[in-house]
Amino acid sequence: MSLRLSRRAVFGAAAATLVSPAILRAAEPLKIRCSLDTAPSHPRNQTIVDYFEKLAKASNGGIVGEVFHSGQLFADLNVSKALLQGQVEMAAPGAWTLTGLVPDCDMVQLPYFYGQSSETTHKATDGKPGQYVNQQLMGKLHTQVLGPWIDLGYQNWYSTKTALNHLSDLKGLKIRSPGGAGISWRIKFVGGIANTTAWPNVPLALSQGTFDALVSTDESCNSAKLWEAGVKYSYADHQFMGQYIPMIGNATWAKLGADNQKMMTDLWAQNIGGYRSNAAASQANGRKVMESNGVKFTDPSADELAAARKAMLGDVDALIKDAKLSPEIVKLVKEAIG
Repeated sequence: MSLRLSRRAVFGAAAATLVSPAILRAAEPLKIRCSLDTAPSHPRNQTIVDYFEKLAKASNGGIVGEVFHSGQLFADLNVSKALLQGQVEMAAPGAWTLTGLVPDCDMVQLPYFYGQSSETTHKATDGKPGQYVNQQLMGKLHTQVLGPWIDLGYQNWYSTKTALNHLSDLKGLKIRSPGGAGISWRIKFVGGIANTTAWPNVPLALSQGTFDALVSTDESCNSAKLWEAGVKYSYADHQFMGQYIPMIGNATWAKLGADNQKMMTDLWAQNIGGYRSNAAASQANGRKVMESNGVKFTDPSADELAAARKAMLGDVDALIKDAKLSPEIVKLVKEAIG
């Protein structure tokens, strides 16, 4: 009797040993790496970090996210390819960096948005124009767009040696563009010469005089401390609202299953309003810090903005051609924002 019991005990222990690795593997959390090329203090980074914390809690630790900051994995200009090839599970690149794949990502470069409120942009990107862009991205990059886009903030002009009191002061300057034909068109429109430099390399390139000015936001300049690289002036014309598009690779999305997919998209939708408010507050603080470090800001009047917008609309056909915007996206934008 005791011999039979001991044999059963031994067999049971052996069976448990054989089964336990499978049980452990089933219990392992799904890991999602997200590549960002901005600093940890940047509002986009803070948004994804906060979302991952909420996601871990909502999934009871079943989904664990890890953010790679400051271009540790990929610069935004290269991350879409990495996402497509499965080298990273998640990314949230700026819409302007995706125009080589989906030109309609440049829709906010249309002059209708120049000098306008963030609400005007949200009408388009949260509405049918944004949905149209999302479908194109999901098809070409084999990704799932998580939900409404992350606000970065208003894009403005910043310079080192040349005071920016009027739009005409940009004429002849070498100006760094974040990317996209639409921004290049606007730089050309003001008489500048476009330069494309990956964001992590901007401070060094700026200090070395590779370019004289750049298109960016107050908080981006603040997080990179660009006054230390020579930035002294800004023309705050709010030329467009920059946004990031949160995307997860299809292979990872499929592993989640329908319930987790819904949980993730619902969680994103519940928090995006707060993330956008945080971004706006961050931009306001960024300007305050820059001013305290000697950067001089010029805020154009409503009349100046309207005059510039009218002039840009006079050249809108050239923008549509250069940016390869589809007739459909132009139509959808006009309908969305009136």
